[in-house]
Amino acid sequence: MIKLEISSDIDNIEPLIKSAINFEISRLEIGLNKTNREIQKFEKKYEVSSETFLREYTAENLQGGDDEYISWLGEIKINDKMREELSNLKAIEYVTK
Repeated sequence: MIKLEISSDIDNIEPLIKSAINFEISRLEIGLNKTNREIQKFEKKYEVSSETFLREYTAENLQGGDDEYISWLGEIKINDKMREELSNLKAIEYVTK
């Protein structure tokens, strides 16, 4: 659980902070949709899951070689990072004083 304690001399600062966090949640959700589409393109092209790709594939297994391997791996890593950030932001519990 993540608790965010808000203490400020400015009135009504909590809605501003919540709005900023909600904006970041929306941005991450859009990014996740984009990376998911890119990952699905690779999975469809090679007819394997990303899990199989990570376990069994090397650049030599892909038509595009190093560039395609790095692109697919990069999309997976970015997707994982965004999922983690999104989960953390959605877990925030606001505590005001």
